Amino acid sequence: MFQENNKRYYPIYRLWNAHIASVELLCPEDIEVLLTNNENLEKSRIYEFLQVWLGTGLLTSKDTKWHYRRKLITPAFHFGILKNFSKTMIERSELLIQNLELECNKAKTLIEPIIGEFTLRTICETAMGTKLEENDARSKEYMTSIYNMGQVILERIKRPWLFVECFYYFTQLRKQENALIKILHKFTTDVIENRKVQFKNVDILSASIREKGDEPKRRLALLDLLLHFRNQGASIQDEGIREEVDTFTFEGHDTTSSGIQFALLLLANNPHIQKRVAEEIRNVMGDSDRQFTYADVQNMHYLEMTIKESLRLFPSVPIIARKLTTDLRTASNYLIPKGTVVHVHIFTLHRNPVVFPNPEKFDPERFSPENSRGRHPFAYIPFSAGPRNCIGQRFAMLELKIAIASIIRNFRLIAVDKLSDIQPTMHLVLKNSTKLSIQFRKRTYTNSP
Repeated sequence: MFQENNKRYYPIYRLWNAHIASVELLCPEDIEVLLTNNENLEKSRIYEFLQVWLGTGLLTSKDTKWHYRRKLITPAFHFGILKNFSKTMIERSELLIQNLELECNKAKTLIEPIIGEFTLRTICETAMGTKLEENDARSKEYMTSIYNMGQVILERIKRPWLFVECFYYFTQLRKQENALIKILHKFTTDVIENRKVQFKNVDILSASIREKGDEPKRRLALLDLLLHFRNQGASIQDEGIREEVDTFTFEGHDTTSSGIQFALLLLANNPHIQKRVAEEIRNVMGDSDRQFTYADVQNMHYLEMTIKESLRLFPSVPIIARKLTTDLRTASNYLIPKGTVVHVHIFTLHRNPVVFPNPEKFDPERFSPENSRGRHPFAYIPFSAGPRNCIGQRFAMLELKIAIASIIRNFRLIAVDKLSDIQPTMHLVLKNSTKLSIQFRKRTYTNSP
């Protein structure tokens, strides 16, 4: 429905979903006006459904609290911290490769469970400094609860009558939500308490400074940084720390999983591009079988172009929303009144044939420096844009590059699902209507791609 309406009513139209009205924005000029407007930073009502789990962390907060938290957390994504996080990503990617080796030569492999587990384990280790162990019942319960909580939120979003709290309160869905929240909050709270005890009378950052070479005594997690900021006088209590750790975990696992899966799908269906990615990896790494380093991954420029093009076709978050707190005049000269919910259709924006000729074609060269020059800055926004853009976008790109480079270095991807059969659907993130499958073959450099 969205795609049909978007073509018919470009660049702007109003939509009714049951009793709820919204305005849909489709062109980069109008989207820029909205996303750069510092008076209209409030998210839509749907984000409130996340607050029972995430509280009012960076994703769901507004006004003064959002400004303060954004400023507080931004240093956590500094170059040096990302380099620290990359070591965890690289180690986790090696475990991912071990799991995929078990799938070699099968007729097909469902990739969502394997990739989803990789991204969740990675985000828990980087957010909380906690490893989710394979055979630990509590870790399994936490992982299952995160998945189930996402399903509960999605089911509520799909039923507009459950937007009304008094209706939702008496449902079985609400009872399930309450049970899941107890598990999720207890897990994070216990991790915070253990971390506080561990670092009692110890400066957190000095415990993680480099002793010699390139390896720190211990790796920082986002939680450690938040505890350090509080120890330095920041106004954030245990509840606020839990909000941000839960937010980072929620935002950072499913979105990245979606991005990896669609990139693998596209590479499997485009063996000539897969071959170029594999050749670049080999050019960077040579014949060595050593681990990737942060510097290695930064030198994989064609891989980065490939990921950007994958996120153009299949952005992990295909629609974002704002609730206007003031009237807004768009670049196309429409006046949208205060109180209106406005949707930005990233999926449609990225397939604009004026900006991206032959938009259905998978072509990483679109993101070469020369082809990117002069493109409207709001024509491509896989991580949103403006003041409320994704604070973790460099983290996400780093994880995408490490995971995909690790997979392509070790395996040839053979298409099972054809692109013509793909039907993207909106869950909490973009997914296919059926689970994606790929065939994995061990890569040797005599049989590339």
